[in-house]
Parts: sequence; structure tokens; C-alpha cells
Amino acid sequence: MITKRQFFIAMAATATIATLAPTAQAADQVVRIGWLRGPNDITLAKSRGTLEKALGEKGIKVEWAGPFPAAAPAFEALNAGSIDITAGSSTSAIAALAAKVPLVVFAYQKMAAGSEGIVVKKDSKITSIKDLAGKKVAVNRGGTGEYLLMQGLATNGVDPKSVERVYLSPSDSGPSFTQGHVDAWATWDPFLTIAEKAYDGKVVADGDAIRSDNAVVLVASKAFAQSKAEQLQLVFDVIKSENAWAVANKSEAGAIWVKEMNVPVDLAQKIGENNAVPTTAVSKADAEQIGKVAEWYAKNGIIPNIPDVPAGVVTLK
Repeated sequence: MITKRQFFIAMAATATIATLAPTAQAADQVVRIGWLRGPNDITLAKSRGTLEKALGEKGIKVEWAGPFPAAAPAFEALNAGSIDITAGSSTSAIAALAAKVPLVVFAYQKMAAGSEGIVVKKDSKITSIKDLAGKKVAVNRGGTGEYLLMQGLATNGVDPKSVERVYLSPSDSGPSFTQGHVDAWATWDPFLTIAEKAYDGKVVADGDAIRSDNAVVLVASKAFAQSKAEQLQLVFDVIKSENAWAVANKSEAGAIWVKEMNVPVDLAQKIGENNAVPTTAVSKADAEQIGKVAEWYAKNGIIPNIPDVPAGVVTLK
């Protein structure tokens, strides 16, 4: 069970003061965007300069904060009023909503099966999720990693009490995995591809095998969405354009992502294929899917209560 205080404390180690933009009230014509070192549409827009160009034509300045190592510290910055918009997973957004972070989801991108999973070392005797009983698995608390592990265990009828969850940030999970301090790692791209290609790992279950319903989401502070709806729509218009370009140019998108994430260039093709998938406005079905995952989270004690998902979603054009 995770409270708002625990949500932020658990992720504090992954955030630094340097990643946070000033907390002063932004001018009416400034949009503050927190970006993560991840293969998402915001990273593309930042690298290609498309947001500055499109918003600049409307007299709106774009200010960037970050890079954030994961969604939780970015959501903390949003909660503190330091940024207006950022990205994360639907699972991390659920944890934030349960912790009463005032955010709204405005874009939805169903994750491809190959972009998330559970990985072990190639020489490991673990060949399936059922083999995780009695093992240690690295996960990020309340986020995609914990969801993937718990969902995978449920899908395969494994008692979650038989598996030790080792709560680590993504940046700490890699060393722990390579040094053998954990037996497996439940994670997502780029970390999954890095573990597989650079850390001598093998994926024992991908998103399909886990039956994951996770998604990448873009979020805005509730205050920004309410007071600057036109600016939010402008940002989303650019995001949709960037996403369409990525879907049509997966290799090129992958090349941009690996450069921005400072990971080996030979991972570009796979990261592009895994993550250049369609982004849309949040439909009623999408919101319902987020709600189902939230119910699952609460049922499994990952969050203390089911958040008001409909109040945490805004539908754009």
C-alpha cells in the first residue's frame, strides 16, 4: 500500500534538485514541460524543436525541465507547480492520482508487447514467470515494474508472497541486475532493451505474456488544463504530428531516442520498433482501461484506494 508521502519518498533518490524548474508562477505565455530520458513523443518533440516552432508562432515560449529519471519525480515536480506537462506510464499515473497529485491524463499510447517485460540473465535457470517463486525481482514502487511483476504472477497463478519485490529506481536496478543482487528485473524500454542487449539478459515474459494493459500517457497539471486549455491543445497537436512521423519512420525515431537517452546506437532499431506506436486522445475505452488497472492496483494493495480516474482524464481533439 502506498500513500502520497511514500510515493514521493520512494522515488526521491531518483530525483535531484537540479532536475526541477523554478517554482515561480509561469507567465501566461510560457509552457513548462518536464521530459524523461525515454522513448516517448515529448522526447522527439524536444529533440526536433517542433514544439518551440509551433508554439513560438503563437507567441508562446517553451521551457524544458529535466531530464527526469522516471515518471515519479516528474510528477513530484508537477505536484509542486514546477512544470505543467510531462510523460509517464498509466500505472505511474494511477499511483500519482491515488496519492492525490492534481494531474489529468490527456494522451494515451498503448505499449507494445516488446517494450516491457521481465528479464533475467541468460545463464539463469529461470525460464518462466512460475520460476520466480522464491526469487528476488527488482521493480520500481507503484510504477510499471511493480505492475508487470504482480500482473505476471497473477496471470501465472504464482503467490505474490513467494516473490520478494526489491524496490529500486530504474537507474539503480541495472547495477543490481548485473551484479546478481536480484534474480530478475521487471522493466520497460529503454531499460528492457539495454538489459537484453548490453547486460547479457533474456526476456522470460513480454507484455503479451504478462497480459499487460499498461500504456504511455501524457499528463498535465489540472490547473494548467483548466486555465490554459487552448495551449494544451496546441501542445497535443504537435505531439500527434511527432507521433505520426515516428510511426512512419521507426528507425529514425529510434536513432533520436537513443541519442537523447545516451544509450548505444545499435539499440536504435529495436527501440524504434518497440516504441513508435500510435498516440491518441484519451477515449472512453482508454479511461475505462486505466480505471480497471487502478482497481487491480487497489485490490493488490499497491495503492490504498481507487482514485477518481474520470476526474483525472481530459479529452482533447
